[in-house]
Amino acid sequence: MANHFEPNSLSPRAARTHAALVAAGFELLVERPIDAIAIDEVVARAGVAKGSFFNHFPDKQHFAEAIASEVRLELEALVTRANSAVTDPVKRIAGGMRVAADFALNHPKRTAVLLRSHASSTARDHPLNKGLVDDFKAAVDAGMVRQEAADSGVLYWLGLCQILMANLVERRLDRPGAERRISEMIVLGLTGLGVKNATASKLAVR
Repeated sequence: MANHFEPNSLSPRAARTHAALVAAGFELLVERPIDAIAIDEVVARAGVAKGSFFNHFPDKQHFAEAIASEVRLELEALVTRANSAVTDPVKRIAGGMRVAADFALNHPKRTAVLLRSHASSTARDHPLNKGLVDDFKAAVDAGMVRQEAADSGVLYWLGLCQILMANLVERRLDRPGAERRISEMIVLGLTGLGVKNATASKLAVR
């Protein structure tokens, strides 16, 4: 079986098939969850044989997660770039929510695909959560947030980010309305972590 986690290792023909399947899956996942999508529908839209699907993905869930992982990698790259010159861990944590919210506003379809899959995992040991885990550890060690954040901060923050992204996609607020929602969520999220209100309000300003 081809390694569906490493499409770059495929032959040119297999890579084209893989790309066609992913493109078809992305279009379908924008519309509805993977459980409501038949493999026959995926391969028909991709224009490939049904057997080709199983050469690349063991099942539909892995298929959906592979697609969503591409979006998550894109989002994490944006967060990393935005925080590249930031050393304050609380400011980095707040900045991550801001980037996630902007991504939802600018890429609602990609966000919908991300949120439909477990690839947006809130697990601490998820590889893409390492930066946030490190930021929370630094913030706790420095006494900048509540001690409870040492174990549950990542779950708390990613949960807030995901629900904020979902709300921005669903409600389709105008930009001023979206900015108010984002700022309020950052303030509520940070004060919930024990950050002083004045500091949280300052970090919530774009």
